[in-house]
Amino acid sequence: MSENLFDLSGQVALVTGASRGLGQYFARALARAGANLILTSRKQADLTPFVSEIEALGRKALPLELNVRDQRSIERMASAAEQAWGQVHILVNNAGCNARKPALDVTWDDWNMVLDTNLRGTFFVAQQMARRMIEHGYGRIINIGSVTSVFGYAGLAPYGASRGGVRQLTMSLADDWGKHGITVNCLAPGWFRTEQNKMLYEDKEWVEYLVDRIPVKRAGQPHDLDGAVVFLASEASRYITGQTLLVDGGISTGAMRATVKPPSS
Repeated sequence: MSENLFDLSGQVALVTGASRGLGQYFARALARAGANLILTSRKQADLTPFVSEIEALGRKALPLELNVRDQRSIERMASAAEQAWGQVHILVNNAGCNARKPALDVTWDDWNMVLDTNLRGTFFVAQQMARRMIEHGYGRIINIGSVTSVFGYAGLAPYGASRGGVRQLTMSLADDWGKHGITVNCLAPGWFRTEQNKMLYEDKEWVEYLVDRIPVKRAGQPHDLDGAVVFLASEASRYITGQTLLVDGGISTGAMRATVKPPSS
């Protein structure tokens, strides 16, 4: 074992949903810590520029097609990853989607799309990779949740249900697979600007409203997640499993706007 508990040299990390957004930031952080990468997207060609970027960091990168709503696609990806690398040490279960609308407007198809992607997809990708990790007696599974794993917000009913489910799923899998040397944790970002929510950040008043509720007084920046994902992927977290790590600037403390007078005791 390296004296540096955060060193991932010689390890292979699989990051799903890596064609854009936070998935790419997770992959960069793991690559900088020493890991080689398996990157997935629904369209393999979408990964080409990012593969070149990872290789420019001195790491190897394998792009694979993956649709987490398709069981056969998950199985093909897992088999290809195993054939190419032998052992995959780290899984970052990042692929996800959202349907942002009032609860009364959510359709049957909206619900299925979000839950199938964020919850069912997370489980079956984890299951396929865990089968292989068990053979080696080692694994780090990081399921990506959200502040909505612990908080509810209007307009996010399916998304919140899926992310709350990811938190519960994480605890169950941690209990199931701990005896095999596998840790399973949930990394839960707070409010970060992504492709899914960028339209919100175009509303200056909304951003001010949001930031007023965050104790550190700013929205998240993607690099704020670097340390957390490397920590959960590394030996530094070897005795931590089944946990949800909120990286949210403190918004989950339930902070109120400064303009709201706190109740008298």
